[in-house]
Amino acid sequence: MLVQFSMKNVLSFKEEAVLDMTAVSAYKEHVENLVDISDKNNDRLVRAAAIYGANASGKSNIFLGMAAFQRIVVESMNNIQDDKTAIEKYYIPYLFDDVKLNSEFQVIKIIGDYEYRYGFEYNDKCVAEEWLYRKNLNTNRTIPIFERDGDNVEFGASVKKYCEAYGNQIQPETLVLSFMNKLKLRTDVFVDVYSSITNDVVASQGFSEDRKLLQVILPSIIDHGKSELLDFLSAIDVGIKDIKYDNNENHTRFITYHEGKNGNKYQLGLDGESSGTIKSIILFIHAKMAINGERLLFIDELNDKLHPLLQKKFVDLFYGSNTKAQLVYTTHDTTLLDKHFFRRDQIWFADKDEYGCSQLYALSDFKVRSDASFEKDYLAGVYGAIPVLKDFDFKKDE
Repeated sequence: MLVQFSMKNVLSFKEEAVLDMTAVSAYKEHVENLVDISDKNNDRLVRAAAIYGANASGKSNIFLGMAAFQRIVVESMNNIQDDKTAIEKYYIPYLFDDVKLNSEFQVIKIIGDYEYRYGFEYNDKCVAEEWLYRKNLNTNRTIPIFERDGDNVEFGASVKKYCEAYGNQIQPETLVLSFMNKLKLRTDVFVDVYSSITNDVVASQGFSEDRKLLQVILPSIIDHGKSELLDFLSAIDVGIKDIKYDNNENHTRFITYHEGKNGNKYQLGLDGESSGTIKSIILFIHAKMAINGERLLFIDELNDKLHPLLQKKFVDLFYGSNTKAQLVYTTHDTTLLDKHFFRRDQIWFADKDEYGCSQLYALSDFKVRSDASFEKDYLAGVYGAIPVLKDFDFKKDE
């Protein structure tokens, strides 16, 4: 489970941006929106978080930052792609400055009975610093797994005898976590943290057009879980009564069936369905992977091509499931910006100043009246993160 994700000097976020999924204990509303961290304490995390903001405010850069963090971890040991190392490829600092500083990522995750804090600082040439700490949730005791400063790596006592011999083999552009994950060590800590990070589902931008995902995964769902898919499609009222596929010359063709007034079923190729229906099927696939695997799902612009009620239905999947899966998404749609649906610690805003620096903050940072309308106050500018519009008219040609 994700506790916290932070980044600094990444894209438009020159200063540190922190997305915190920790539930504010003083808030008593919507306990169904929360998931327990462990059986040993009362700490809880929110199941879903929404990020609002104007166009070009930086909300999509949170998504891009998380994607870059994940790709560096994945590609660090496959280090040359297109003549670039992973850190060179994904070094994307704040650009409106003469001095290019190191970028930084950090994630805090719950895995079993432990809380892990992992992060690194880097530039396009090397990993400057890297760290991994583990806290026992039962005892609250924290120990270092390793600390890296440039070429020097110090391993903690719990893993030192397994790892110390490999410390001088790690290249400046390679992450310790990625390197150790590849080794068959007598400790699972590196595999557990690596897998937790890389198994999160960060849906690619434009994922609703990702027909490759349909080609790869949808046939298996039709073969082994069609009834659940059809129940979902029935629940969102898109009119599909059945779905099948056939393979033709290395290409899979999907056929949907609709019912006419006479009770007969009629074929319609999936390409003939609306873009919102296709996106809904792709969202179903992502949600199924996240919920079944108890993973984080991060989606940019969830509202695109979806009716607001359909967007709510999708978010509800994460509330109704007996799972520790979580959802983070960006959106422009304010219809769900409502105290009857969201807690204050689930609502986030991205805003940008006149110099192109973004900041990320939560509604819980504000003193909000109990009778306040989140949507009305947001659109009125009470929380910022809205466009500052000026008068404009087209001039007639003379």
